[in-house]
Amino acid sequence: MFHHSNRFPAYGWLMLAGIAVTLVLWTRLAKRDERLLVIYISGLGGAFIGAKLVYMAAEWRLWYGSPYMWLMLATGKSIVGALLGGYAAVELTKRWIGYREVTGDWFAMLVPVGVLIGRFGCLLQGCCLGSVCAPAWYTIRDIEGVPRWPSVPVEMLFNVIAIIVFFILRRKKILTGQHFHFYLISYGLFRFAHEFMRDTPRIVGILSGYQIASLAVAALGVIGFERRRRGGGTVSSLVPEFQ
Repeated sequence: MFHHSNRFPAYGWLMLAGIAVTLVLWTRLAKRDERLLVIYISGLGGAFIGAKLVYMAAEWRLWYGSPYMWLMLATGKSIVGALLGGYAAVELTKRWIGYREVTGDWFAMLVPVGVLIGRFGCLLQGCCLGSVCAPAWYTIRDIEGVPRWPSVPVEMLFNVIAIIVFFILRRKKILTGQHFHFYLISYGLFRFAHEFMRDTPRIVGILSGYQIASLAVAALGVIGFERRRRGGGTVSSLVPEFQ
């Protein structure tokens, strides 16, 4: 849910910072093969399209006809939508340009970093609120002083843990080629469960549009995991580390 405030510039700058950080890291990889930059750009474009479409489908009833409708249309995005759109764009682009190496392990390190930086913007802006709760040590107050479940900090914690886990898996060469599938599965399931504690509109019974999209994210991860396990794709022996 969006709450209008004068802190939007911080949100916008942090979103750009997340893109800049991941772009810098990815550019270092692209020195090995210029096609990697094409893959990153297409993935970024697909992520923005997916983020916008899922947001509009999940929350249009909240902002349609409101004074802030155009602002929300311009700024509203969904992480689960970004994962769906970005994954689809990367896979289609790799087929189009004939790139057969695995890129998911790199994205598994970059995506949580970008999400973490973006969620700092959510925290500053006061959007993506948790459900109203009785005051407790863990609750945070929204712009109107109402105590709520700390949905943004909890998601930030999830992505910090993800970064640590994938760093360890990468160093120990565990589940090589499956890291991003693992992220899709774990984030999709986490987000589905966590959504019950978020203040988002329900569109199918007790389920929000984000929960439906989260299940699609988890399912995409399972399908990709199984496909890779059965031999789809190539795991490069020259996977670079982020030094």
